[in-house]
Amino acid sequence: MTPALAVKPDPAPAGFTWPQLMRLALVQTAIGAMVVITTSTLNRVMVIEHGFAATVPGALVALHYAVQMLRPRFGHGADTGRGRTGWIVGGLAVLAVGTIGAAAATGLAASHPLPGLLASALAFVLIGAGVGAAGTNLLALVAQGTAAHRRGQAATLMWTLMIAGFAVTAGTAGHFLDPFSDARLLAVTGVVAGLAFLVSALSIRGIEQPSRAVGDAAPRLPRRSSAAFRAALASVWREDETRRFTLFVFISMFAYNAQDLILEPFAGSLFAMSPGETTQLSGAQHGGTFAGMIAVALAGWLFARRFPGLLRILCVAGCIGSASAFGLLYGSTLQPAGESPGAFPLSAVVTGLGFFNGVFAVAAIGSMMGLSARTEDTCPRHGIRMGLWGAAQAIAFGLGGFAGTALVDLVQFGGGSPATAYGSVFAVEAVCFLISGALAWVCVADRSAAPRSAGPPSYSLPGATA
Repeated sequence: MTPALAVKPDPAPAGFTWPQLMRLALVQTAIGAMVVITTSTLNRVMVIEHGFAATVPGALVALHYAVQMLRPRFGHGADTGRGRTGWIVGGLAVLAVGTIGAAAATGLAASHPLPGLLASALAFVLIGAGVGAAGTNLLALVAQGTAAHRRGQAATLMWTLMIAGFAVTAGTAGHFLDPFSDARLLAVTGVVAGLAFLVSALSIRGIEQPSRAVGDAAPRLPRRSSAAFRAALASVWREDETRRFTLFVFISMFAYNAQDLILEPFAGSLFAMSPGETTQLSGAQHGGTFAGMIAVALAGWLFARRFPGLLRILCVAGCIGSASAFGLLYGSTLQPAGESPGAFPLSAVVTGLGFFNGVFAVAAIGSMMGLSARTEDTCPRHGIRMGLWGAAQAIAFGLGGFAGTALVDLVQFGGGSPATAYGSVFAVEAVCFLISGALAWVCVADRSAAPRSAGPPSYSLPGATA
């Protein structure tokens, strides 16, 4: 049967070159640099320096995740337009304004709480919208222009440079914030946001050719049409593959983030670790995550061409490994009373958890890039699919972090011990990752790795050549 849109593959694998992918990864770094200021630095300032309850910045972060439910709309807007660069640069501009506004509102809240918090809420709405518009279309652009055998490595590059943006910005900004003042916070945030926007705008300039960004040969839906968006969303939601992958993203990312806010309290409560020791434990987890990401990149480099289903295998392995690590953490809560905490290799297990989380995360993103494009589409759908999965991830992240802490409190409020409370969360996460592994096996098919002779469809190559 002839597909609705016959697309002749290129004679050799085509796609973005490594310098182009590095430039696009710098845009992800810029997004990470601005986000870490709002979710980490401002969080600490509001609680410690200004004395607000921890739920206040928590609610603001949740608000920015809630706004990202608009990701499918942002992706659809670029799908039906003439390119993604405008959406990416525009989203970065909104993100920069929101980041600076959040810093200003934090200072205002110290002296005028109500106006300051209202301004903060508006700023975090802008932050969520900016991340959604820029992040969704950046990943869609990478998915469109990356050859199938490079998607695992491209996902590793994007993710690791985002983490690099977190680390470099947190360390550098922290240095210049002392001695602290609200004016200094605003100045440092302004410099970070301004530099991040400038670097990202220069990095993406010229990579995409607007006239070919979504394929002149493909029919377009009317722009800025709510009916067209609803029709497009309904169309992709009818795809069994898309629905299963959305469920996979939600469950796996819920499990991925549910331990984020309870791991250090767990180590302090059950293993009597000091604040410095629990910080080192978190560092061990992040180190393991980075190692897992690099492992996926190396596996892709060495074996992707010979094993087309490699990302699928790695994704499932990451889920099963993560489930096993959570199972071991659950087992640590079952120690007999009075047994020495040192009898359990907590640091090694947490490092292993980070490693398998890293393998899962990068393999999932690489799979997402492959699944976002379907050659039978009669018009491009990269953006709306990527947006749908991004929205599922954002909801799962926000809900997972909250649910983990809420379950611990509920179990202890009901008379359970701290060990039972933390063990309950780890057990739920283990089950969620096992379910995710089963879903990954079903929905991460060989579509994510095309044959060696075929590159991305010709209409989806935005001026990039191998």
